[in-house]
Order: sequence, then structure tokens, then C-alpha cells
Amino acid sequence: MEQDGKHVYYLSPDRKELTRVTHDLVTPNGIIGAPDGKLLYVADLGDKKTYRYKINEDAALSNKKLFCSMGSDGMTIDNEGNVYLTGKGVTVFNSAGEKIEHIDIDAGWTANVCFGGADRHTLFITAQKSLFALKMRVKGVQ
Repeated sequence: MEQDGKHVYYLSPDRKELTRVTHDLVTPNGIIGAPDGKLLYVADLGDKKTYRYKINEDAALSNKKLFCSMGSDGMTIDNEGNVYLTGKGVTVFNSAGEKIEHIDIDAGWTANVCFGGADRHTLFITAQKSLFALKMRVKGVQ
């Protein structure tokens, strides 16, 4: 490995400055920002946990809190603030980090998840050699 660990970085809008914003995660992987730009969710696949951070004005992260005891590969968020994590199916957590739903996928490990379609009401899920699409009541945010 070329670096001293696995971390999360912030790339400035002009793409000239790269700043490490986490230092203590095992294997950060899934990452999604809240629509208001104030929170960042980072899944630590190596520690089987997902954390929520406050995004400061200078793009630094603070106020690290355990969001849930599950890591993830891919992640997405809906217009109600629910966070979707992948693994064995898709597990949905509300904004307080409480599990509210599990979407069982009979195709092995789910790797990625995102909302799409013209109205962003379709949840797309990749699982090994399969792609699933579910029409949802909620919609994805941009």
C-alpha cells in the first residue's frame, strides 16, 4: 500500500488541495452526504460500523458518532433521510440510526445501491451478477 492506512479525503472544488479528513477507520468504503451538505455518513466495512460526521465550514469532519453497527460497500439516502446499506440484501436505517427495513435479495452479496429513473423513485441494487430495480414510495436525493 502506498499510504499509511485507509482514509477518507476531501478534494477542494478547484481540485488543487487534497486533505485527509479521517484517521481512525479500518476500511472506509461506503460514503454518502446528507442532502443539506451538513452530514457525512461513512461505512467502515473493516469494523462493521457506519459513522455519521458533521461537515464543518472548512470541510473538516467533526462530531463523529456511531450511526449503526453495520458496515457497507455501497450506500444511498432518500428524501426522508433514510440511509440504505448493502451487504446481505439492503438494510434501511432512519436518520436516528434505527433499522426500519430489510430488503432481502436472493443473489448473494449486494455491492451497490442508488436511486434513479426519471422521477428518482426506482431503487437500483447490484448483487454479484444481477441488477434489481424496485419502485419505491420515497425518492433519492441529488
